[in-house]
Amino acid sequence: MAQNGSEAGSLVAGMAGRYASALFELAREAGQVDAVAAELGKFDALLKESADLRRLVRSPVFGAEEQAAAIGAVVEKAGITGLAANFIRLTAANRRLFALPDMIAAFRTLVRESKGIVRAEVRVAERPSDALLEEIKASLRDVAKAEIDIDLHVDPTLIGGLVVKMGSRMVDASLRTKLNGIRLAMRDAR
Repeated sequence: MAQNGSEAGSLVAGMAGRYASALFELAREAGQVDAVAAELGKFDALLKESADLRRLVRSPVFGAEEQAAAIGAVVEKAGITGLAANFIRLTAANRRLFALPDMIAAFRTLVRESKGIVRAEVRVAERPSDALLEEIKASLRDVAKAEIDIDLHVDPTLIGGLVVKMGSRMVDASLRTKLNGIRLAMRDAR
């Protein structure tokens, strides 16, 4: 179901939301939503991998020309093209690179919402096998009655089990929480 600009604007807020909404509208009009999402995903992966790139994006020390030139080189070397490349360059030219990670996240939210995909944050003690991850996804799909986009986080402090957050719902089936519950019960039993 298509959304108009006002509906898209209600999903995300602030400057990052406005930029993401504008990009989403352009991408939708051009029929390139998935292509733009994939290209932004490339840049987001680069951000996660490179401390130098994160510093360039976040630091106010670099001038607009320095940022624009460096980002242009990164975009070109990474093979990021089209609307996404132009968008990334625009954020650099407008001195808004510091908000680019939030813009990318807001764009992803708009894409998920437009496709009826529900985001689920899943925290596990160790990386699950692909088969187990598919089982988790299928279970969440049954609960949500929608397609699921899993945001997987490995958190060894959970010891075992998992914690799932989907919208306003949260299920904590971690061993850490169960052990804390037993500890509390034993303390109260004294």
